[in-house]
Amino acid sequence: MFTAERVGDPKDYIKGETGDWEIIIGLEVHAQVASTSKLFSGSSTAYGSEPNSQVSLVDAGMPGMLPVLNEFCVEQAVKTGLGLNAQINLFSRFDRKNYFYVDLPQGYQISQFEFPIVGEGEIEILPIDADGNVGDAVTVGIERLHLEQDAGKSVHDLSPDETYVDLNRCGVALMEIVSKPDMRSPEEASAYVEKLRGIVRALGTCDGDMEKGNLRADVNVSVRRPGGELGTRCEIKNVNSMRFIRQAINYEARRHIEIIEAGGTIDQETRLFDSVKGETRTMRSKEDAHDYRYFPDPDLLPLKLEQSFVDRIKSELPEMPDARKSRFMSDYGLPEYDARILTAEAVKADFYESVAKGRDAKIASNWVMGELFGALNKASLDLENSPVSADALGGLLDRIADDTISGKIAKDVFERMFNGEGTADEIIEKQGLKQVTDTGAIAAMVQKVIDANPDQAAAAKENPKLVGFFVGQVMKASQGKANPQAVNKILREKLGL
Repeated sequence: MFTAERVGDPKDYIKGETGDWEIIIGLEVHAQVASTSKLFSGSSTAYGSEPNSQVSLVDAGMPGMLPVLNEFCVEQAVKTGLGLNAQINLFSRFDRKNYFYVDLPQGYQISQFEFPIVGEGEIEILPIDADGNVGDAVTVGIERLHLEQDAGKSVHDLSPDETYVDLNRCGVALMEIVSKPDMRSPEEASAYVEKLRGIVRALGTCDGDMEKGNLRADVNVSVRRPGGELGTRCEIKNVNSMRFIRQAINYEARRHIEIIEAGGTIDQETRLFDSVKGETRTMRSKEDAHDYRYFPDPDLLPLKLEQSFVDRIKSELPEMPDARKSRFMSDYGLPEYDARILTAEAVKADFYESVAKGRDAKIASNWVMGELFGALNKASLDLENSPVSADALGGLLDRIADDTISGKIAKDVFERMFNGEGTADEIIEKQGLKQVTDTGAIAAMVQKVIDANPDQAAAAKENPKLVGFFVGQVMKASQGKANPQAVNKILREKLGL
């Protein structure tokens, strides 16, 4: 039943010709289980293999072939449900969802309908607008999580006259995570998917790679007058990026509003998002559950779990993103923004903790989020492929902490490290970048600069803000190697400030 009690924030309303409209959004996220074999067969799930090279007789729907449930996939579904603070159902059942499509050789999909493995749960999200402003926390309800097998893939661009079918994905285990219609803006929807991806990655139950289709969303959109009766919804299939999710919702909501305000009605249908044109288009009329003629799969017994099985999985859960965020704030003293960014994905949090161990936590955060993430983004690299390891970055921070180099020189050293020129110590030694800390040598440089600029020295005695000029001159004379704190101190002493 599609219900939505929450009334959104007026700032999220869309202005139409006849007044304000509120968007109602629900998501069905398909997360591929991180399993090396399929849900009901032993076929490989390796990505990028030759077409139709990973298809068993079960996957191909050959007569007399019987499915065998993959226990590992069941465990991953339970683990994910626990990560979503959801009810784990000790009794669940597999059903046949009947429909015809060329890449579905059985003529039905084995899924779960009336009795899913995971029931209701909830997660908290923090939507972020286009300007980077963080909104109020929103709790999004989880309706259910069920296991199902994926279909194959139709390939239309190899021939102008024929469609090719690749069944490698056929039978791959999916967790379909169905939200309640609790989201009211495109930003809330993308924040929800981002949060889900962080959870499944932290759990290790799905790699969350949207480019490979391992995490994708079916987006349900409708509009209504603020707090009014719900409108007819349309489903946008297989949206595979946060940006596309936001674009698809914006386009679809405005399409609904224009039709309704022109006196038309919305047809319940399934649509596709064209990322090139930035618009949705009709795919087919939207089916209801009864159209699929669900019935219990006669080849699979109902799934009955022992509570001890669930308890064992729960006891082995890793630290979840929200808990880790709270710990980063309490143990490391990080502000909420830093902690949120660093714990969004397990790999980021692990990297940061390696860098911060035994070092200034905030400085470590600044370097990881600033220099490192900036360089990776510019180079289109992910953290797993970073040229600078956590140990290497920590070594650079050690050289700042012991005054071997200044923070300014450290940025140059980091750039060289990122380009593969060696460790911080190797680069500092090779380039002769060690900081000058000899107060006698610094005092001599300071005096030389003061003598060369008597008018500015006199002015600085009247206006201490002008000391910055002398600091810059000394740093220039020392090629950036003089210790800035020592330069400031000696300058003030010599100028009588």
